[in-house]
Amino acid sequence: MASNKRKTVLVAGGAGYIGTHTTVELIEAGYDVVIADNLSNADLSAVQGVERIVGRSVPFVQVDCCDLDALRQEVFEKYPFDSVIHFAAYKAVGESVAEPLKYFRNNLDSLLSVLTLMKEFEVHNLVFSSSATVYGQPDELPATEQTPRQRANSPYGLTKQMSEDMIQDTVAAIPFMRAIALRYFNPIGAHPSAWIGELPKGVPNNLVPFITQTAAGVRKELAIFGDDYATPDGSCLRDYIDVVDLARAHVVAVDRMVELPAEDDRQRYEIFNIGTGRPVSVLELVDLFERVNGVPVPHRIAARRPGDVEKIWAATDKANEVLGWRAERELGDTLRAAWAWEKRVRGLE
Repeated sequence: MASNKRKTVLVAGGAGYIGTHTTVELIEAGYDVVIADNLSNADLSAVQGVERIVGRSVPFVQVDCCDLDALRQEVFEKYPFDSVIHFAAYKAVGESVAEPLKYFRNNLDSLLSVLTLMKEFEVHNLVFSSSATVYGQPDELPATEQTPRQRANSPYGLTKQMSEDMIQDTVAAIPFMRAIALRYFNPIGAHPSAWIGELPKGVPNNLVPFITQTAAGVRKELAIFGDDYATPDGSCLRDYIDVVDLARAHVVAVDRMVELPAEDDRQRYEIFNIGTGRPVSVLELVDLFERVNGVPVPHRIAARRPGDVEKIWAATDKANEVLGWRAERELGDTLRAAWAWEKRVRGLE
């Protein structure tokens, strides 16, 4: 990483939940970062939280990654970098079922813009924010990177499948490009400082923000979608990964591509599962949150939600062995951090 260009990473969608945590980990690992985000599902205060944690300003460009010309003029022509981490996508399974065209337009167009400009400006390395939703409901668990992709249960999952295919074909056609797709499972939690965390606009679509908002009195009760699945307690099984552990995976993925010799084309496109390998049910998670934080979470059982899979968790051997990465934070600590973040946001401390 001798040149300034090779030490700078563009984080597209970097004002969002995972993007902010990844930005912190990148800076602490010695990288410079440029954040590009249209703030459609994020807030500028998240970038300010990052700056508070790292103790310095971080270049931020408010731009829609679907706008090819604006992204070219405002980002690629102004900043030198050799790596991109792409987060700029809508991510709510239920919403994608109700509004599929919104998801196809945003998630695919934003990636297409990034890939087009990476080719134009000879940017070498891409880390893509993929998802375990590409597996659908696997026939066998845990899911490995070799688990066949099935028809996705939601348009959101389908956009991740299509995006992976777009990246693989682009890398195959452009000799200087490398890419790593990180298929992560269920990111939760917040930074231990409580300065950044998950802050959805409007009603949360993800479980833990709804838990914390219910505990804080913002929501009347939590709806648990289904208690009649073929699981030990009838609720869905998931693999919950701490967002800081997940952020570190993006850093080691960039490290891997930057450190490979330019002539080494054996690892042009790689896929890694990022999870804990431990299935936890929705009801177990709610119970653990109540116990570690000492607060009640009023909840009720609701009908199954369209697009949800019954159970999924990761085999993480490949990430452990090839990237040297593994999940480290305990689930109880993750839920304590999520509650500390919610309390700070709501002024409950």
